[in-house]
Amino acid sequence: MFPKVALLSFALIAVVCGQQVGTNTAETHPPLSWQTCTSSGCTTVAGHVVLDANWRWLHTTTGYTNCYTGNTWDATLCPDGATCAANCALDGADYSGTYGATTSGNALTLKFVTSSAQKNIGSRLYLMASDTEYEMFKLLNKEFTFDVDVSNLPCGLNGALYFSEMDADGGLSKYPTNKAGAKYGTGYCDSQCPRDIKFIAGEANVEGWAASPTDSNAGTGNYGACCNEMDVWEANSVSAAFTPHPCTVSGLDRCSGADCGADSRYATVCDPDGCDFNSYRMGDTSFYGKGLTVDTSKKFTVVTQFLTSDNSTSGSLSEIRRLYVQDGKVIQNSKVNIPGMDAFDSISSDFCDAQKTAFGDTDDFGDKGGLANMGKALGNGMVLVMSVWDDHAVNMLWLDSTYPTDADPSQPGIARGTCSTDSGKPTDVESTNANASVTYSNIKFGDIGTTYSTSGTGSGGSTGGGSTPSTSAPAPGATQTKYGQCGGQGYSGPTVCASGSTCTVLNAYYSQCL
Repeated sequence: MFPKVALLSFALIAVVCGQQVGTNTAETHPPLSWQTCTSSGCTTVAGHVVLDANWRWLHTTTGYTNCYTGNTWDATLCPDGATCAANCALDGADYSGTYGATTSGNALTLKFVTSSAQKNIGSRLYLMASDTEYEMFKLLNKEFTFDVDVSNLPCGLNGALYFSEMDADGGLSKYPTNKAGAKYGTGYCDSQCPRDIKFIAGEANVEGWAASPTDSNAGTGNYGACCNEMDVWEANSVSAAFTPHPCTVSGLDRCSGADCGADSRYATVCDPDGCDFNSYRMGDTSFYGKGLTVDTSKKFTVVTQFLTSDNSTSGSLSEIRRLYVQDGKVIQNSKVNIPGMDAFDSISSDFCDAQKTAFGDTDDFGDKGGLANMGKALGNGMVLVMSVWDDHAVNMLWLDSTYPTDADPSQPGIARGTCSTDSGKPTDVESTNANASVTYSNIKFGDIGTTYSTSGTGSGGSTGGGSTPSTSAPAPGATQTKYGQCGGQGYSGPTVCASGSTCTVLNAYYSQCL
């Protein structure tokens, strides 16, 4: 996903998370509709979203005194984690006025900078199943689709849509000191084991808290919040990546000190690097961007398929496939063009092994269980996260520029996008690009091949209908791997299956090599 300390970039002046519930502002979750799909069609769900607790105003339970101001805890109210949790409450949110988060039908727009009584930078929201629980997605042998508009996200910014293995109730039942729960956006965790989370497992992260030297609103404590993470989408208008990050544990694991990776990046229970597929990094520099094959100057549809070894929801995760739809045309994912690697177009164990070898990267992905452990989390159920953020650690260069900056960009895996190595500095993007934003819309989840069509409206939407689709051309003579897609309405990829497998029709939209 992103560098170990990058989550420090999320900031709101004088507001943070807590575990009691305040009464100064009523919490009203903005509505966001989405759909579940089968071969019979799609059904609309009346969902809602909730703001993460880390952004909320934290104050005394009986008044208005801040428990945390700038990047410092109040030593009297918060001498230790348990006392702080008892003394402090988080309040409801003004989603549009304070945080720049608005919904309209099936669309969620997140502004990067919002100036009101305070100046808010970025945001992180979750999809709700009810007023008190997050929607839990079990992704094995399923397909997840959404539309996105990144045209207003320049270098240095990241509109991220991903899944984290959080508790459905935000830890409300597991941790008695957490009185707020999912209704107030508690319980966040990810594969970076972030230590900037103010409350973890029902207690304030005040022990060893150190204010950030570069972010006036953030810091790190002794504890971190680790869990499995599936990055479906990390992107701006220049570069994009999708990345599984497995862990050796299930659900939230609170780490401490060195076990959070403070001394060694790979000392945690999770894989911080993941196995990423960034088209530019994988050798196709003309695939993604404004005016390119996937044209980021306008909205498009992102489709992600989580295939299993036996084509069932109980099988082992074997492959993560990606395709796009724009202007009524299915666009197959780019193919790897790296010396020593086959022309992969999806994430599989073979792809990950070959990538780590070709790039000379540490294979923490394999060490932490690879697709097998990622698949376990996908089967358990994960929470949908939607966010926009900037990077106080390395200026988002790992996504859209040359990284490491002192490495030769001609070497495999170093160039990740066309942004300058001087770009992405938070002090620059927070002023120059304050009006940046991202819009996520038309979320669909269901059986493989049922969440998208190719008769779009010219903007990348999936609208259904029976018009004859236009499609991108398949690679000449290409052969599809076992369990890969080999046919279906609007499909234009390889139709010949690898030896030992046969192209099998599953429904009108999807045939698979089995």
